[in-house]
Amino acid sequence: MNTLKTPQPGERLAAYIKRIRDTNNMTQSDVATRAGIHLHSLGKIERGITQSLNTKTRRGLSIALSIPEEYLESVCKGETVETTTHISFCPQCWQPGTPTDPIWNDPRAKFCFICGTALRSRCTNCGYFITSFKYVFCPICGFAYKNSK
Repeated sequence: MNTLKTPQPGERLAAYIKRIRDTNNMTQSDVATRAGIHLHSLGKIERGITQSLNTKTRRGLSIALSIPEEYLESVCKGETVETTTHISFCPQCWQPGTPTDPIWNDPRAKFCFICGTALRSRCTNCGYFITSFKYVFCPICGFAYKNSK
């Protein structure tokens, strides 16, 4: 996970969006087009006029800026983001809605210590890194983590 894209403590939505856009060498027009939002709306966000994001805007900005939606959500709420460099799960043993076993997140772990199945850290449909188990579906393509083969 790229820690340069992680929100800084106390960073406001406007500063965060502008910093990530600049890091990606994108213009406001590029981001607005890729996010599927109006250029004027993005301008309001970057000027600090808009402090919260609806689901469509948050999802679009997440895709356009290549950042997890959870980052945008936490910046809007003024919360800090807890980052981990590695989130994995066993597709055989993990039950959706339950926490993953901590040993699966050890960077050295490649296989489940219970059943021997290869651990997953990406969506098998689109390849997006799993950054949270808040939902049981990939935030980019909507593919279920548990049922993906």
